[in-house]
Amino acid sequence: MLVDSHVNLHGERYTDDLEEVIARAKDAGIGAMLAISDRLDSGPEIKEIIAGRSNMWRSVGVHPHHAKDYTDLAAETLIAEATDPQVVGIGECGLDYHYEYSDRAFQGPVFDAHVKAAQETGLPLIIHTREADDDMAAALEAAHAEKAFTPLLHCYTGGPDLASRGLALGAYVSFSGILTFKKAEEVREIARIVPMDRLLIETDCPFLAPVPHRGRRNEPAYLTHVAEALAELRGVSAEEIAEVTTDNFFRLFAKAKRPA
Repeated sequence: MLVDSHVNLHGERYTDDLEEVIARAKDAGIGAMLAISDRLDSGPEIKEIIAGRSNMWRSVGVHPHHAKDYTDLAAETLIAEATDPQVVGIGECGLDYHYEYSDRAFQGPVFDAHVKAAQETGLPLIIHTREADDDMAAALEAAHAEKAFTPLLHCYTGGPDLASRGLALGAYVSFSGILTFKKAEEVREIARIVPMDRLLIETDCPFLAPVPHRGRRNEPAYLTHVAEALAELRGVSAEEIAEVTTDNFFRLFAKAKRPA
């Protein structure tokens, strides 16, 4: 079984064929999925998608792109949302200095609210970080010194310093279809050295479809290509990657119960 630790199935990209997408994932051996929140007002649609599915869970959070729309976000709001049994993680949240759709002055405080929610709930903190390695590492270290929590550096594209500093705090690191991109050697190099017990895989669908599907809409069934690429990098079988990353997912997201 493979677990897709980061899917974005809500929104118009899957309006016409969501059930077919989920069926293809099952046929490809994707046994569980975590549906990710980008905005709090996405919650009702995500709830509807995972309703009645014992192998799907969701997170609660605000992507840094949307921080400008949630400038008054309080940790208490996230903590209250996290009482839902299907909510197993906080985020995705973080810092994005590449696009800066939200000003950095908004991103920092909104991220801090997520950190506090993770500290209080004990749920993993699902982190998006782009071109913000130094600020992210410093923020994680400062917050962790106050009260421990477990970060997940999702769809990793940062450098070795952030990976090292995150791992020192107990972080997990997730890799996506970027592993298959021709120019992503730095990402592949980090994927070779992250400890096996901290590795996760994801599609981050509908984005970043792996080779040989690059340029198309991504979907969870394509996670097999990520697993194969990671297996080749690590010099192990795809079956071992499936076993290890599945075990890691359920250790990290302990609120999610492994399907029978």
